[in-house]
Amino acid sequence: MTLYRHISTHAKERPTKIALDWPGGQIAYADLLQQVDEATELLREQGARILAVDLENGPDWIVFDMALMQSGICSIPLPPFFSASQLAHVLNVSGADAILTDDPIRLRQRTGTLLGSTEMPVKVAGRTVFWVKTKLAGGLASASIPANTCKITFTSGTTGEPKGVMLSWAQINRVVESLAGAVGMTTRDRHLALMPLSVILENIAGVYTPLWAGATVVVRPVSQLGLQGSTAVEGRTMLDALSQACATTAIFIPQTLQATVEALEERRNTSMHLRFGAVGGAPVSRRLLDRAVNAGLPVFEGYGLSECGSVVCLNTPEANRRGSVGKPLPHVRLQISPEGEVVVFDQPFVGYLGSEPDGQGDWRTGDIGEVDKDGYLHLHGRRRNVFITAFGRNVAPEWVERELTLEHTVSQAAVFGESRPYNVAILVTAAETMLDEIETAVARTNRTLPDYARVGRWILADEPFSPGNGELTGTGRVRRETLFARYAKRIESLYNEAEIS
Repeated sequence: MTLYRHISTHAKERPTKIALDWPGGQIAYADLLQQVDEATELLREQGARILAVDLENGPDWIVFDMALMQSGICSIPLPPFFSASQLAHVLNVSGADAILTDDPIRLRQRTGTLLGSTEMPVKVAGRTVFWVKTKLAGGLASASIPANTCKITFTSGTTGEPKGVMLSWAQINRVVESLAGAVGMTTRDRHLALMPLSVILENIAGVYTPLWAGATVVVRPVSQLGLQGSTAVEGRTMLDALSQACATTAIFIPQTLQATVEALEERRNTSMHLRFGAVGGAPVSRRLLDRAVNAGLPVFEGYGLSECGSVVCLNTPEANRRGSVGKPLPHVRLQISPEGEVVVFDQPFVGYLGSEPDGQGDWRTGDIGEVDKDGYLHLHGRRRNVFITAFGRNVAPEWVERELTLEHTVSQAAVFGESRPYNVAILVTAAETMLDEIETAVARTNRTLPDYARVGRWILADEPFSPGNGELTGTGRVRRETLFARYAKRIESLYNEAEIS
């Protein structure tokens, strides 16, 4: 069944039930259905086949997203943290016919000469956005996109150029149904989106899943959530947003969870309604999960990939094992290969943009892990990231980095040590942190690690890792090649100095 049909059912059974809630108002399910119909008609009149979406979190984003699916137009959400060169790459390789934007001036500054000169205003959910045609319509790229592709999500991954993952509704639908059941989503829930809606995890788990269940989706501009560009999170603002929205569900990434936990530890009397907080996007430390629970924040780690339509595994209140990423969702079957790689079966995504359609249904994730006797998946890092020390020991850097960033003085870390006698780290620290405090934090972390995984020496980063400077992916994964290239001379000097001394 399509999402549109589910919304139609909710509109008939509970026409006045609030579907969308935002600072400017609310939309009930009956009104949402009407607005999706109107937006669908508008889209069909324009005749686009591929449409990029550059909108701030709000009701118009959601209305247009559902209208695009209903009209059979392929959508390309544009992440706000993509650089100008990444956006140009996305538009060029996709051949998008047009872009919906709420800020055409900013869009033109970021995309240069790729846009046409006209901007057609369109009003949806009481908000005015602009339809801007590109100069790319009818290109070879758009002709190569299979007809069953409803969405192309571009992931920055670990390389500079984003890769387009083509998804069909058939694949997304299975994830949505499984998630609604696993989370126990009901019409009484209020889900607050804590990430840009262009992030596929929030798009599918934070919009489609609540609407499938007849719940309320609460959307706020990212600035009102405490997200400060691509580099920082103001935890107290995010905590206030969760409290004021009476949010019962939310999705965190490690950075937003840590900021919220720290704020909640300072203000334990904050009124909270959260019953289920999912954590994903990047590895998260078990100690941080413990801190969250001790602070009264019910959080559950999960795991997913864009190629699998987002969520693959999830801990739940009924089946929760901290330190794991949970059990596979009902529609998922996975195994561990002889090399230790996680392989997901029966998840046929359409394929990568510019490549032959996949259609195999089996996906080698690139993650190394193991499944325990009770069926919980434990991840140990990316297969490509594991390095071997000079003493022949394998180290998954994500593991060490998770432990380092639990120190309140260390906000970000990247660990290296391939073929070296000891490991080194690039650290981003809290403002005005003294060197002896950093030394103490590293020493304290080392005491929790086996000797081969410990950090022998470290340097301070010039600036925080972020999607904006190319050193993080959109969901918070470290882009190691970029960082190593930037700091290679200083990393090498750490080993040279040690040899001299």
